[in-house]
Amino acid sequence: MRIDHGNLRALAAVVREGSFERAAAVLNVTPSAVSQRVKALEGRMGRLLVQRSVPAVATADGHILVHLAEQAALLEHDALTRLGLEDEAESASIAVAVNHDSLETWFIKAARIFSDRARATLDLQSEDQDHTAALLRNGAVLGAVTTLADPVQGCRIHGLGRMRYVASCSPEFHERYFSSGVSARTLAEAPVLVFNRKDAMQARFAAKVLRGEPWHPPVWWVPSSRAFVQATLAGLGWTMNPLPLIQRELDDGALVPLRVRAWEDVPLYWQHWRINSETMDTLTAAVLEASSELIRR
Repeated sequence: MRIDHGNLRALAAVVREGSFERAAAVLNVTPSAVSQRVKALEGRMGRLLVQRSVPAVATADGHILVHLAEQAALLEHDALTRLGLEDEAESASIAVAVNHDSLETWFIKAARIFSDRARATLDLQSEDQDHTAALLRNGAVLGAVTTLADPVQGCRIHGLGRMRYVASCSPEFHERYFSSGVSARTLAEAPVLVFNRKDAMQARFAAKVLRGEPWHPPVWWVPSSRAFVQATLAGLGWTMNPLPLIQRELDDGALVPLRVRAWEDVPLYWQHWRINSETMDTLTAAVLEASSELIRR
């Protein structure tokens, strides 16, 4: 079975942009033309590939073809570049999933190194570090920073190091809630900052103290790594802050650890699909170079 390349590009554009209208603008055609191409591809495949929702999203079968389209576009970009036809190549943008804290700390350095060495950009998608691998697995991205130590089928994996998270709070908050120590009672009373419903780091730290007891503290939901730090400094609650974001505050006493050795080191990995692409190799080298800032041991 042959798959029309134009129809494949239209499908990928709809999923990437979230609507037929925005995909049409990117492809410089009418929304009707995009719709016809996607319908033609669905007819060829004999199955639904896009859910016509807001935003438009790929079905499970659609993800497979979007992944194929992204790989094909990257390989085409590499081939034209090697032929010296860079001006003829469409601008390549690699979809990459990065956990929030890496994006706020070291990954932009990787992006800068990559931009100096490649004629391509990155389509960065921010997700919890325990969930970025899901985007890689379903083909939504070509590479991901993840905590998953086992390679996704069809992917290469590189160890990056460890991101240290410190259970921390303001000195005033510590005096109010933890002056008598960190215990099941004080953890139950002290408000905690949590990034979102996928964030389990605070619960893992608390579990070491609770030893099986239930934990239902007051919760502040704060979906921003930097706002996390500001909220901690403001005394709203305690949380697991990434060390690179609070090293200065710990050094000058604006923040304090909840107790001695109040940290967790989270291993990070770079996984990407096995694709013979010079651009992907360049990105991988940039990620490995920038991740040297992480803890190695």
